[in-house]
Amino acid sequence: MEQMRAGELARWISESPRPAPQLLDVREPWEFGISRIADSISMPMREVLARHRELDPSRPVVCICHHGARSMQVAFFLEHQGFERVINLAGGIHAWSHEVDPDVPTY
Repeated sequence: MEQMRAGELARWISESPRPAPQLLDVREPWEFGISRIADSISMPMREVLARHRELDPSRPVVCICHHGARSMQVAFFLEHQGFERVINLAGGIHAWSHEVDPDVPTY
């Protein structure tokens, strides 16, 4: 499983000629309601086992949570389910707010 810093993800989303990854936010709905990265998919960690087939396993998936621990667990799970490229956002949405977009609230 890869780790990616917030700035790297921002460049990939905004500047890269390659298609954008699937942004999988595994935080709870109340957390997603406070802050999120645009175009991310809300799928709380407790629902991933039942819902992971909604994702395209051939496209890169970036897993996101508050600081990176829950998303790392989900990333390992997705790898074991045959997803080709799974990336954990190191530092989570908190890092995104501090390193990329200060308009994204922290909590």
